[in-house]
Amino acid sequence: MGFKDKVAIVTGAGQGIGFEICRMLAAEGAFVLLNDMDADLAEKAAIAIIGDHGNCKAMPGDSGDIDFINHIVNTAIELYGRLDIVIANAGITLYGDFLTYSPEAFFKVMQVNLGGSFFLAQAAAKQMKLQGQGGALLFTSSVVGHQALKSLAAYAMSKAALEMLAKNLVIELSQYNITVNTVAPGATLTERTQEEKDYEKVWSAITPMGRPAYVTDIANTALFLVSDKARHITGQSLIVDGGWTSVSTLPQGIK
Repeated sequence: MGFKDKVAIVTGAGQGIGFEICRMLAAEGAFVLLNDMDADLAEKAAIAIIGDHGNCKAMPGDSGDIDFINHIVNTAIELYGRLDIVIANAGITLYGDFLTYSPEAFFKVMQVNLGGSFFLAQAAAKQMKLQGQGGALLFTSSVVGHQALKSLAAYAMSKAALEMLAKNLVIELSQYNITVNTVAPGATLTERTQEEKDYEKVWSAITPMGRPAYVTDIANTALFLVSDKARHITGQSLIVDGGWTSVSTLPQGIK
């Protein structure tokens, strides 16, 4: 898919979808900077990829912090001399009833999900512009950016905003041959979601394809959108949910 010797940054990648994206990019020959807020997770994830003969460097840190964002982009340049792909996958979910949702929770969700993605894209795009060879940016949205779910007003708002950001950056960045897209996962089996009671059973029952997504389903989509095969696709959001948003049957028994 054209990833050999490309340099990629992926945030929120210590496990789950982000880790699988890193693993697949490295397997295709990319140099990957793997970020996670949890330093132990980031190191273990990078070691696992290196053990599979991939080229990966752990970059533990807060992807919502501007100084860290600049640090990870600068590290990519110092180590590899360029930056080709950025996948802003990091995000937090803080459930809460709208009428009692706290300002602290609201602004934390916005700082990580929106601020981190916005300023990482900005820093990466500046470098890609300097290189003069284009690049690919990808944001991780969610089906809740398209379909309302209880107790997720702030999170859903942030994910819908990412999709509008991608559309707006088409105007800003197409002249530099930089594509900007989003992938919007539905229910996905990860280390975190499988800790929730009956998660797989509930989502299998209400998903038209009969099961939640696997991390490979989302990672395959992400890799396509940042690959050379998708060079004429920009400003788009691709929903990967087994058809759930087409029927929008609400889950019972989980948040």
